[in-house]
Amino acid sequence: MAGLLCAAGTIVPAVADSPAPAHAVTSQSGNSLALTPPMGFNNWNSTHCRAEFDESMVKGIADIFVEKGLKDAGYQYVNLDDCWAKPQRNADGKLEADPRRFPNGIKAVADYVHSKGLKIGIYTSAGTKTCDSVGLPGALGHEYSDAQQFADWGIDYLKYDNCNNQGIDARKRYTTMRDALAATGRPIVYSICEWGENKPWEWAGELGNLWRTTGDINDSWGSMLSIMKQNLPLAAAAGPGRWNDPDMLEVGNGGMTDTEYRTHFSMWSIMAAPLLIGSDLRKASAETFEILSNHEVVAVDQDPLGKQGTVLSSAGGRWVVAKEMRDGSRAVALFNETGSAQRIATTASEVGLPQAGGYTMRDLWEHRSYNTAGTVAATVPAHGTVLLRVSADDKWAAHPPAVELGLESTPLIEAGRTATLTTTVTGLGRTPARKVSALLTGPSGWRVKALSPTAAPALPTGRSLTTRWQVTAPAGTPTGAYDLTLDARYRSPAGARVRSTVPFRAHVVVAPPAGDGYLSDLPQLSATNGWGPVEKDTSNGESGAGDGNPLTIGGTVFTKGLGVHADSAVEFYTGGACRTVTAQVGVDDEKDAKGTVAFEIWADGTKAASTGVLTNAMPALPVTADVSGAQVVRLVVTDGGDGVDSDHADWADLRITC
Repeated sequence: MAGLLCAAGTIVPAVADSPAPAHAVTSQSGNSLALTPPMGFNNWNSTHCRAEFDESMVKGIADIFVEKGLKDAGYQYVNLDDCWAKPQRNADGKLEADPRRFPNGIKAVADYVHSKGLKIGIYTSAGTKTCDSVGLPGALGHEYSDAQQFADWGIDYLKYDNCNNQGIDARKRYTTMRDALAATGRPIVYSICEWGENKPWEWAGELGNLWRTTGDINDSWGSMLSIMKQNLPLAAAAGPGRWNDPDMLEVGNGGMTDTEYRTHFSMWSIMAAPLLIGSDLRKASAETFEILSNHEVVAVDQDPLGKQGTVLSSAGGRWVVAKEMRDGSRAVALFNETGSAQRIATTASEVGLPQAGGYTMRDLWEHRSYNTAGTVAATVPAHGTVLLRVSADDKWAAHPPAVELGLESTPLIEAGRTATLTTTVTGLGRTPARKVSALLTGPSGWRVKALSPTAAPALPTGRSLTTRWQVTAPAGTPTGAYDLTLDARYRSPAGARVRSTVPFRAHVVVAPPAGDGYLSDLPQLSATNGWGPVEKDTSNGESGAGDGNPLTIGGTVFTKGLGVHADSAVEFYTGGACRTVTAQVGVDDEKDAKGTVAFEIWADGTKAASTGVLTNAMPALPVTADVSGAQVVRLVVTDGGDGVDSDHADWADLRITC
């Protein structure tokens, strides 16, 4: 729910209606429910309060859960978000369903969902009104009667938001509803949605089954990445019946690529996060269903040991996250934050496995098993995640050896000119890969020629087949990203044929013009943004392209530059021909007193300039960076260390000298 966008009202809250004695607490979370992270659906991310959110949709989702195998995969909750209720309570102070959306009432919908062997959830706010702009009745002062009403309807799950809370202490408000739910005698999963404002991971485990750790997610790579980074450090707070909640899934809503959605689903699973589908499944693609119903990935999320994965390393945007599983294995996510393919590696020992003669390494997206001598590594595509399950067992020899496919350096190719690329195929197995061959292919019309051997008789562990290639993009090829594919074929010692492929993103680039110019006028190699797209010459409007305002910092309006929202990163090709980047930077005036950000300029892998934390109260700050010799210039904006909250940042008067 878009709670962070809602201002608190001014109504004085009523005293909570007559409390009944709470049932005895049976677990730290209070109700012995959600011993694995809840799985289900919530309509908000796909419908918000639009008219399409209605009884027909909810029943349709329940039908799809059964028909498409999502129920069998573990999804069980069909949850209603805001806008299900009438604007006023009835004469008895009770909530009523909006008759246009739910003409048969909530209980009838609940009965239908239950008839499918599923459960149903509902939404309200720990305030006088909910978060919708209309402001429907909230539960503050009505906790016990509302909880009993939900129980009478057959509700199994409550999402309890944080809008219009009148400044009342969060723990007090959420404790009252905990006790009210317990007093009903009905098992109701309790989802605390106070956006991480009061560090609920430190106290909410005694109250609820899950608690939001961040503000709202949106359907963009930048938003998902920012929320993931905020949730990952909180692993110690999670466990059976008590889960960190980094908000609902955006998989299938259209704002990210399928590669990015697989990363989203992989990282939520290794974080033991609730898996609440946020896309309208009536319109979902086959790829969306394939991602959401991957039983092997779901099993990582639902492992009964209940541990959230922990970060082992994250240098340079190359993340290794490992999660202990009940059977002694480790789930390992090799996650590539960057805009180009990256080698990411760890070892069986580093992820916590004991010394063994060999290890089984299962790729949970490819659904294939390999043996490894102990190295756990892969070249991971841009914004991709390789999710593995690694075991120290005596079955490793039954699987073919693993190989790692690699590419040295990021392919940056000027149209009509030849670039030289180097690929590697490296043996990782306890047993050798035999009769190994490599093939690099590009888009139709591209020329790819091998300059060195493309085959090797055998690759024992640690040995590589290294091949140099000439790659030429045809003259006139438009700038942008194109896929090259490295294909390795080999045999196991037993003769089984194995094929492994990895895509590499090549960029067709154009050298920047000589002289002084605006960096914002050059084509972008890549761009990620916290909310909405990166905007050229306007501020960030958080939604569609072109919805920003004039760039304005400290009352000064700038006609040129970039408008972004933390966390943000924008890359430009400079081809080693440029010397300096300059800008006037700061928080855009449109966000009043909100927003703290910090700016960085990177020249290839070196930080060339940075600011301290900047606020809306500060004028534009001049920044200059020496980028001499850099192939790529990267502009980064972080949230200033206090979490993302309307962090609209401007790279104003952004210039480059080449």
